[in-house]
Formats: sequence, C-alpha cells, structure tokens
Amino acid sequence: MASMRWSSAPARSAAETAPVFRVIETEGSQGADKAASPVAEDLVVYGKSDQRLRTTAVRVGAETVIGTDERVRVFDTDKYPWRMVAALNISARPPLGVSGVGTGWFIGPKTLLTAGHCVYSKTDFDGWAGTIEVSPGRNGAKFPFGTVTATRFSALQAWQDDVDPDFDIGCIHLDQPLGDTVGYFKLASLTDRDLENSMINISGYPADRGAGTEQYFHVNRVLRTSARRVYYDIDTYGGQSGSPVWYQAGPNDEPVAIAVHAYGIAGTPSGFGITANSGPRLLPEVVETIREWLALP
Repeated sequence: MASMRWSSAPARSAAETAPVFRVIETEGSQGADKAASPVAEDLVVYGKSDQRLRTTAVRVGAETVIGTDERVRVFDTDKYPWRMVAALNISARPPLGVSGVGTGWFIGPKTLLTAGHCVYSKTDFDGWAGTIEVSPGRNGAKFPFGTVTATRFSALQAWQDDVDPDFDIGCIHLDQPLGDTVGYFKLASLTDRDLENSMINISGYPADRGAGTEQYFHVNRVLRTSARRVYYDIDTYGGQSGSPVWYQAGPNDEPVAIAVHAYGIAGTPSGFGITANSGPRLLPEVVETIREWLALP
C-alpha cells in the first residue's frame, strides 16, 4: 500500500523511533497510569445499532450542534481515554496576529493527529501555523499534564494544494514523549460495511463552551459514508476540529480512531438527504502516511 503525498513545516530535529505497524492499523496505548475513567463506561457507546439517537433541531456554527445540545462535559480528563485528547492553542507566525483553538489527539509517544486546517491554512495563517500549545486533558484552568509548545507540523498535500475537505488531516510533532504518559489511540481503516450502523464517539474542546478550555463529549450512529468521509449526527462546535472519531466494540475493548472530525452540516452534500457533521476517514493510504509521520526524526 503506497502512502499519500504530504509535506511538513520547516522543522528543528527531534528523535522519534518509528514502531512497526500493519499497513491499515496502528497500536494504541493506555499510557503510564492504567486506571480508566470511572465515568467512561457510562458515556462511551459501543458496537452497532439499527437506531440512531433522536435529535429535534439544528443550531449551526462553524461546526454544528444538531438538535438539542447533548454534549457532556468531561471532568476527569486526567483519566484514560480523555487524557489522550488535547486542547490546542494555535498561533500564526509573526507578524500575523491570528490565533485560535482546536483539538488534537495522541497517536504515538510524540505525535498527535488533528485537522489539516489546524496546522496549515492559507487563509488564516498564510501557510503553516507558527506555534501550537498542546495541553493534554486540559480541564478549564487545570493542566494535569502541563502544556508543551510545538513548532513542527505535517499535512496531506491535497489539503495544502487544493483545500480538499476529504484530505483535511494534519499532524503535530512534539520533542518529548508525552504520549508515553497519557497514552495514544489505535488507528484502523474500517470498510463501509464495518462502519455501517456503528456507534461512534467524539470528544474535543469547543469554543462555545469554556472558550476551548473544557473537554466535551457526544455520541451517535454513523449515518453514511462516502469514499473518503464519514457522516454522523454528533453535536460539535468550532474548536472541536481535529477531534478523534472513534469506535469501541465493547467496554473491555480499546478505542479505535476511524476518522478526524473536521466539518459541520455545511460540509455535507445536500443530495445525501441527511443533516450531519463529518470528518475525513483514516483510509489505508492515510494510515500508511501517518506511519511515515510517526517515523519522522
């Protein structure tokens, strides 16, 4: 399986050893502390369902709350799996004064995945972001694992060249193995049949709740897939771009990330006949590219 074209921002060197992965899957880790969140089992949804959760109305923002806002704030963000999700404070390179918030999540000891537009935007950053402050498991004014500043990023070339939403995937490289402490998500390229009726989870840092400092979570069923995206009626808002979209077979199974959340209902083709948010899928060639990102020095 060939990887896709990609490039990185000018980078200072850092050491990272590339694990050996299967082409369509990567390994996950619970991190140093194996204790799971006591509320995770009550919040996370598992397996598949023929019925989706009901919604009643739509509130549209940069991303979309679909129906009654049913997002739940996560308070024990120092526990697994919530601590693998990080609040991002994004700043453009000088002299631009642009800043924003987003979400990223660990996929390796020194590597986070996020939306491509969180690291590269011709409109917002005139190219690559300048710095991104990464705060795993941030909980308002509490930083259980501190904050590290990243200056090295990667993104799929089709996002950089064409701003193609199907390829809106980027990567943040750290200089220290914080993922060994907080853990990191397993990735998998699921087929359309695998995804059909799957109950999925999204957790991230929305700008409309705590200005991107508080982690919020919601769940629902996959509504539809296209060749490169997955569509779902899970409540999100601006700032949750880059959040993990994950599937979990059961309470004793590890979370498996299958997409990167990136778009509200405006990004869903009208011909689909659904009201849904969406994110680019982690297809086999994308996972192969991510393996290359994990291997960068």
